[in-house]
Amino acid sequence: MRDPIESPCIKVCAIDATTGWCLGCGRSMAEIGSWSTLASERRRTVMAELDGRLAKIVDRDVRARNYRLPGA
Repeated sequence: MRDPIESPCIKVCAIDATTGWCLGCGRSMAEIGSWSTLASERRRTVMAELDGRLAKIVDRDVRARNYRLPGA
């Protein structure tokens, strides 16, 4: 059995128009779409960048509240 793939998803799914990053996790649409097929090293590299990306999104916390998926 394969180990589960680690994901930064917090079920707040909306893309910031200025940066192109998800308000919840900070990944780009391309990164989200290819996450399960990315090499583990590439996933770790992206994950290391996410805090910095999220810090650059203006009013992220306020805006993210409007996009929380049901049950999250």
